[in-house]
Amino acid sequence: MNIFRHFETRVETALTELAAEGAIPTGLDFARIAVEPPRDPSHGDLSTNAAMVLAKPAGMQPRALAEKLAAKLKGEPSVTEVTIAGPGFINLRLNDDIWRTGIADVLRTGATYGASDLGAGEAVNIEYVSANPTGPMHVGHVRGAVFGDALANLLEKVGYRVCREYYINDAGGQIEVLARSAFLRYREAMGETITIPEGLYPGDYLKPVGTALAEAHGKKLAEMAESEWLPIVRNTTIEMMMELIRGDLAVLGITHEVFYSERELHKTGAIEAVLKLLEDKGLIYTGVLERPKGDTSEDWEERPQTLFRSTQFGDDQDRALKKSDGSWTYFAPDIAYHLDKFNRGYTKLIDVWGADHSGYIKRVKAAVAAVTDNKAEIDVKVCQLVRLFRNGEPFRMSKRAGDFVTLRDVVDEVGKDAVRFMMLTRKNDASLDFDFAKVMEQSRDNPVFYVQYAHARIHSVLRNAKELDFDLSDAALAGADFSLLSDEAELGLVKLMGAFPRQIEQAALAHEPHRIAFALNDLAAGFHGLWNKGKDEHHLRFILAEKRDVTLARLALIRAAAYVLAAGLGVLGVEPAEEMR
Repeated sequence: MNIFRHFETRVETALTELAAEGAIPTGLDFARIAVEPPRDPSHGDLSTNAAMVLAKPAGMQPRALAEKLAAKLKGEPSVTEVTIAGPGFINLRLNDDIWRTGIADVLRTGATYGASDLGAGEAVNIEYVSANPTGPMHVGHVRGAVFGDALANLLEKVGYRVCREYYINDAGGQIEVLARSAFLRYREAMGETITIPEGLYPGDYLKPVGTALAEAHGKKLAEMAESEWLPIVRNTTIEMMMELIRGDLAVLGITHEVFYSERELHKTGAIEAVLKLLEDKGLIYTGVLERPKGDTSEDWEERPQTLFRSTQFGDDQDRALKKSDGSWTYFAPDIAYHLDKFNRGYTKLIDVWGADHSGYIKRVKAAVAAVTDNKAEIDVKVCQLVRLFRNGEPFRMSKRAGDFVTLRDVVDEVGKDAVRFMMLTRKNDASLDFDFAKVMEQSRDNPVFYVQYAHARIHSVLRNAKELDFDLSDAALAGADFSLLSDEAELGLVKLMGAFPRQIEQAALAHEPHRIAFALNDLAAGFHGLWNKGKDEHHLRFILAEKRDVTLARLALIRAAAYVLAAGLGVLGVEPAEEMR
């Protein structure tokens, strides 16, 4: 049971009764009513803003409405105290039994605990990673990949139907550079001594491409003009780079349902079609843009361009769709691509971008609003940089220089689960330091270890209990006498578990999976605190041979805690550890 949602329903029922009694007007909108933890835990277990948000439409003072609602809520059997704070917030304190019932709920649902129907099956498209197919994934791609995948897991857990999508940027100048770089590796595979000029990709990862081209075509490519060999080499190189990228993502446990090619988008006429759509809406014109702010170069020249009226949809300036040579800007295919998502049935769009694209957000939001008539909404989540440290020195990465740190390098050293968890220990728009030593450290300062150790410790206790012939089936544990859990630390752990379903829903609504990592750290701290208390006070140990009823209740408590930890780790894409050596 989501205890917060349960009490939202109870608050709405109480308000409906007040309206029926004539104490408040009928027909009030309850949509903005929230029940959440109070900012100060000493004020109680729950707090509601109902009186604050309804006072104005009810034509009443907030405190007067709060007093009427508080009187109703005092009659709730699980409420032990109701207080009014400030201008009209209502705080509730609950009896311990309603929290304890949550243990049986967890045991019934297992690692699916926290799942809900909040999304009601609504379709959501999450586009993430979308790295240029110019080489293997490097550590700079990892954070966005993990964030997008965890967000997809989170939205699925609360009932959305999620499509994981990768946009292949396989059109444009960088792909021509890649193809020419691969052609040099082909010549190398044919026995030539090559020198890679400045501006091409020198990485050894292109050597297998050169070998494949040599095996498939022999000397034929060398005898062709560039206009003939370039498309052949380009197609093979993109295919092999995407195979490499898929493999890199698989190492992180990431798969996408859709890989969407920008080159194919160009071929379909979708860009021309979206331009026509915007023209028909009166949103295209020929004009001259102002010099970009901060640009003092002598090369700037004012010139007529095909422009989109993006300022009508909240952008800072109108945006060019065609260059002066008549070719498309990067923005034009992006508009067509997002319209294609909408035409495939997605009205909720989420894009996960790197920090260097943050200036692009307003124009894309404007474009989505324009081409869908505001029927689609897009949320762009920007992932800030990851600073990688070893021996106090940051790595410098450059894909063309060939000396970058790959995703596989990091995963091979510390493991998939540690990488995924650490990438979610800060909000996506805050920079993150990834320290190899800290990730491998076995201490409370390492959140990966701290959470996994809690799960492993619980399973260690359960293995010991099994040797003492305790029935550890979930059904047997759910039948324990939970009233025997009366210590403050035990009840604290119970309340942390009871808060988890709300935390899942709130994280999903905010598109912030890092909140789950924080919640798991709090839950782990609650368990470790109880463990340490039992070491100091014998009567609080999990296993008391002389008190099997107390022991069974405590085993139920920690088994439930393990399920909640596993549920949260599952959202993050991390496998819970049952043993740690």
